[in-house]
Amino acid sequence: MTYGLETDFKIYPEQFWGGVVETLQQFADGFNGASNNCLRLVTRSIKGDYEKESFIKSTASLIARRDPTLAAAVTDNKLTQDELVGIKINRRIGPVAESLDAFKKIAVDPAEFSMVLGQQTGAAVAIDYINSALNAVRAAITANGALAQSDNTTVQADSVKTLSHPALVNGLALFGDRASRIQCFVMHSKNYFDLIRQAITDKVFEVAGATIYSGNVATFGKPVLVTDSVSLTTGSTASNVTLYDVLGLVEGAVEVAESEERTIISQPVTGQENLVMRIQGEYAFNLRVKGMAYNLTNGGTNPTDLTVGASANWTKVAADIKSTAGIRVTVN
Repeated sequence: MTYGLETDFKIYPEQFWGGVVETLQQFADGFNGASNNCLRLVTRSIKGDYEKESFIKSTASLIARRDPTLAAAVTDNKLTQDELVGIKINRRIGPVAESLDAFKKIAVDPAEFSMVLGQQTGAAVAIDYINSALNAVRAAITANGALAQSDNTTVQADSVKTLSHPALVNGLALFGDRASRIQCFVMHSKNYFDLIRQAITDKVFEVAGATIYSGNVATFGKPVLVTDSVSLTTGSTASNVTLYDVLGLVEGAVEVAESEERTIISQPVTGQENLVMRIQGEYAFNLRVKGMAYNLTNGGTNPTDLTVGASANWTKVAADIKSTAGIRVTVN
């Protein structure tokens, strides 16, 4: 009688994670340089369920009028500190189980299966990173109501318009004299193509031509990260028109830190009709938004996506609102 042994069906961790690294390197272009470092992806070991970093706040009334005709005492100013708080997100990979017989039937070597699964996992992890980052930074900006605009209407109003260059200008205006700090726009592909159509329709000087002939859409010299992320969908209007959030981000607006070493385990499972091989893994990453603190009291540790995306769970700790992550423009 011929039958397979455990040694005939070994999942090689090196090959599994080799696929993950390759896929992440390709997708990471959406972070770091491609977004003018507005979305940062780093590797940093972080203990515990959250990360805190103290900083000295801007001193209010540091400069004041002086009266040379008086000899009165004045009140001292003082330095104050606050802290940035990032939150750790824990994730599970799988488990994925497959019978040994299934591989025999398609003549696939288990090592090949390991590489394919690693590549799939790499893509899924990368998408998780960017969706989580956008979920957090969108919520944090929303918490700063003065940095969110919806074409001068309420978010749920039917008069919200599709994305246009004036809408982007209105959004940049929310940052006032620091609008130049907005280094990247992040938007859904629907909004991106709406902007292309609008440029052609309006025949904006040197915009329509660039769109058609050079493949560029004028966004005031700032790169655009186009991603169909669920984190950019903000709801619907009374007439069921889907609304989207277009984000204008500053450098370092949101950081995803791979904060724990990934673990992958494979094991044979007996006691079933067929021999089975199961693969399961886990990893964790931390989210941190510029100028903001995750509210541990409201949101708790290891939050769900819904909790991370709740604006009530992010608190501005930067003294100046222009020292935060950026602006949000809501369109349909």
